[in-house]
Amino acid sequence: MAPKVKSPANRKTGQQADKMASDQSLACDVLIIGAGIAGLMTALSLAPRSVILLSKGPLGQEASSTWAQGGISAALSPDDSPENHQQDTLAVAGGIANSEIAKLVTDLGPERIRQLVELGVVFDRDGQNLSLSREAAHSHRRVVHANGDSTGREVMRALRDRTQESPHIIVLEQAEALDLIIEDQRVAGTSLIHQGKIKTVTSAATVLATGGIGQLFSATTNPFAASGDGLAMAARAGALLQDLEFVQFHPTAIDVAATPLPLATEALRGDGALLVNDLGEHFMLEKHPLAELAPRDVVARGIWDQIEQGRRCYLDCRIKIGQRFPQLFPTVFTHCQNHGIDPRCDLIPVLPAAHYHMGGIATDARGRSSLPGLWVCGEAACTGLHGANRLASNSLLEALVFGPLVSDDIKNSLLHSGLQTQDGLLRKPAVTHTMPPDFTLEPEADVIKELQLLNYRHIGLCRNRTGLQLLIEHLRKIGQEHDNASPRLRNLMTCSHLIATAALNREESRGGHFRSDYPQSLSRYQNHSLQTLNDCSIATGTPSQSFCSPTDLSLAS
Repeated sequence: MAPKVKSPANRKTGQQADKMASDQSLACDVLIIGAGIAGLMTALSLAPRSVILLSKGPLGQEASSTWAQGGISAALSPDDSPENHQQDTLAVAGGIANSEIAKLVTDLGPERIRQLVELGVVFDRDGQNLSLSREAAHSHRRVVHANGDSTGREVMRALRDRTQESPHIIVLEQAEALDLIIEDQRVAGTSLIHQGKIKTVTSAATVLATGGIGQLFSATTNPFAASGDGLAMAARAGALLQDLEFVQFHPTAIDVAATPLPLATEALRGDGALLVNDLGEHFMLEKHPLAELAPRDVVARGIWDQIEQGRRCYLDCRIKIGQRFPQLFPTVFTHCQNHGIDPRCDLIPVLPAAHYHMGGIATDARGRSSLPGLWVCGEAACTGLHGANRLASNSLLEALVFGPLVSDDIKNSLLHSGLQTQDGLLRKPAVTHTMPPDFTLEPEADVIKELQLLNYRHIGLCRNRTGLQLLIEHLRKIGQEHDNASPRLRNLMTCSHLIATAALNREESRGGHFRSDYPQSLSRYQNHSLQTLNDCSIATGTPSQSFCSPTDLSLAS
């Protein structure tokens, strides 16, 4: 687990960090790409191994983790148990979650919460005990929060502080990874843009913790950095990908002029807020017995149905929360005030927005991908925990559980490999593959905006064959017209095509994947989908994809 806090005398000096940042070629034991909760937990747990941590923006500011208003789920109350938590996780997962992974994560949940407290995270309390809330599809009150709706920010504060105090970690901020370096059929680091220059970091082990894909869509709660970079890089390197068609849309993003959209946390509905349309109708009652507390995909599609009928949708917090709103949900209250809404007396306009990707780079219970030398952690990974639909507040938990598991496996692997380092410097491999060819550094804003709108329409909440094929054809045209695309457009195109292909091939509806032309769930599709980038062709749009049961997946290590 994470090391004890170091004294200032043990820190790597700022001058040393600046020297490393100015080098064109760096080396370390472990390279971690991504600086959210998954990346920081992994980095802290790797001590004393030398770690270079790439942060796409200022440390802690561009990670989706920082934006997380919802809490962290763990069976902490006397009337709850990890077994109950596991059952709830599997119940919403569309029949394809990996039960062994669900048991692993829910068993370790309480321990991880205690570890966060030891690291300095200040959770909300009810007296001496942690305050627990209930969120959608949970059978018990088991979700811990910090400052009401600022859980991610508080966890990231503590992990960022511990990271900055740890002498084994060098952080490169404003560093954008480009592509993985492959040497002797093994991932050996990455190329990147840093301080306006292309550099390389070589490593004995590489961890992708790059987060999700929300920026593929015109409506998202994810920050600018969530553009599927890790997924795209791993795909181009030949990694096995899993369940990419399953994208979760948060039902209640606040429908205002903002990018990304501010989030009206799930906990509002847990505390009694109701969904109504502009006619005042409480429409979720006819969609599901749990109404507002139904699984997220059900609630999101319930709102989408209203929007398709020309209605606007709102959260009504006036009665159940009312004057307590600023104290209970200060972050949401500030968002509302910034856009002229007072949720104590006004309705909050909402719409579904891309929020979380259940699919990702296929990994095993140790975080290993199909590519030797590459581990994946957090939202970029697909462990099988979430299946077709994620249980509320299980995402931060997954990152917290797997960070130390990945670290332990890497440390054990380095002990038994020939990739040893001395004084933090790895013997540099002869690089046989690295990016980039010629490309532009300036993102193509108009092209990206058009693609985001098309993605929201065609690989959003409701899909069909015609729309998916139109999207794939559009991607083919973009590829022809922008052969020197910026890294951002290149990654967005890669992820869009992969998800569209996966969605086209799954001719049924399940969890976060809904096909209006195949609205039923079919038993022959009650399996994981597996694919590589080579399984689909932008030129033809023809998908080629396999399916396996939740327990059949094995990965090369």
